[in-house]
Amino acid sequence: MLTFERQQIILELVKEKQIVKIQELVDATNASESTIRRDLTELEEQNKLKRIHGGASSLSKRLDEPTIAEKDTQNKDEKKAVAKYAASVVDDRDCIYLDAGTTMAEMIPFLKEKNCVVVTNGLNHIFSLIEHGIETHIVGGAVKAGTKASIGRGAVQGLENFRFDKVFIGTNGIHSKFGLTTPDPQEAFVKEKAIECSHKAFVVVDHSKFGETYFSKFANIESVIVITSSNTSESVIKDMRRKTEVEVVPI
Repeated sequence: MLTFERQQIILELVKEKQIVKIQELVDATNASESTIRRDLTELEEQNKLKRIHGGASSLSKRLDEPTIAEKDTQNKDEKKAVAKYAASVVDDRDCIYLDAGTTMAEMIPFLKEKNCVVVTNGLNHIFSLIEHGIETHIVGGAVKAGTKASIGRGAVQGLENFRFDKVFIGTNGIHSKFGLTTPDPQEAFVKEKAIECSHKAFVVVDHSKFGETYFSKFANIESVIVITSSNTSESVIKDMRRKTEVEVVPI
């Protein structure tokens, strides 16, 4: 079988099933595992699929965005681990910004002893922050139903009134070439402004976000410190470290 034919079979299976294991591709093409791995590397470099541990997945659509409920069920243990580490870099009396992402929500219980001040655009964060006795300021603006985030001009203008020791940002996609991206331009403006208002910016991500790109870019890799888990492949981490600092949390 020619390389082109084999790779077309791989792409068709990925398109049909969304996530495909290497053994499935071996069975479908009668090729060796090493050949399939080379094919996956080539196809990923062509931005036609995304390699994952043990197989491949389809690329997310540029405008697709899961709701808070959908995000909350994905990689929950991993998110909690990276969130706990992220909270550990907060110092006593820091003024910090928490993005509306679900991973940032996992940080809140670990902040209660920090005596910090939190500003957020995440409406879902408010009750948890208050319950944990954390001084909280909410950024205004239009409310986005799917992510329960305040966005738009009002949120950006609100952020101009603050200066942060540290900000913690979530992202839908993180790519060494294309940077940090999200589907919604209005949400991207808010993330960009928060980073601009900070002394130090952290992007807190699980392994599934790497290699993904979405419609709206809000930052270059070089402008943030990446906090992720050991579930992220070593090759991806090595690639990221060429451009910025990466903290890897054992899972």
